[in-house]
Amino acid sequence: MKAVKFRFYEELNDFLPEKRRKVSFEYSFDGNPAVKDVIESFGVPHTEVDLILVNGESVTFNYNLKDGDIISVYPTFENLDISSLNHLREKPLRDPKFICDVQLGKLAKYLRMLGFDTLYNNKYGVKEVIKISNTEKRTILTRNILLLKNSSVERGYWVRSQDPYRQIVQVINFSDLLLQIRLFYRCSNCNGILEVVSKEAIIDRLLPNTKKYFNEFNKCNQCDGIFWKGSHFNKLLNLSENIKKDVEALLVDKR
Repeated sequence: MKAVKFRFYEELNDFLPEKRRKVSFEYSFDGNPAVKDVIESFGVPHTEVDLILVNGESVTFNYNLKDGDIISVYPTFENLDISSLNHLREKPLRDPKFICDVQLGKLAKYLRMLGFDTLYNNKYGVKEVIKISNTEKRTILTRNILLLKNSSVERGYWVRSQDPYRQIVQVINFSDLLLQIRLFYRCSNCNGILEVVSKEAIIDRLLPNTKKYFNEFNKCNQCDGIFWKGSHFNKLLNLSENIKKDVEALLVDKR
């Protein structure tokens, strides 16, 4: 029987039982298992891992465990430069695109409101979500850990909270997106891009009070919906500011 020591860092501990969180623990084995298989046997999806160090050297998922190895496992790094190491993502998610599974419709709406390219359809099945994710290089956002353990999944993030507001804070923090928020840029209904349109061009579609009090309008290039900066826009500004404060608070806690 052989043995190694594992240590998981930061949010990867969310997947572990209490006694294994934030501590080194021993793992015994026979044969030559790949580090990826062992990591997932602990409950940690491979999509959540960005860096594995074995005896201080970075390795890939295919590395086979050897007796006496000391293994450190890290989550995705968005705020640190680890370009000199053999991390497991091609590059950080600087131009992120998402696809939400069937449980996360409200999160998808929030992401679109903040300007992020996000697909959602409550008719998408698991196979379709994975296919779209891999084809379009979109990160799967899900509450389903088993989905992320599917060997076909290349990019994914387990959304910890059940509350939509906490979910959007977690995703913005995870992907380091604070500086990429663009309000009134994307359609919250269909994910299309909002484009400026003259009042005259859509005046026959406006209600009397909207015609009277508003002069600047945008139209979705996909679903043709009309948008203007009414009372809902102030709510969106408040939402954005609250998210920024909460994400910045998380960053302070990490330091």
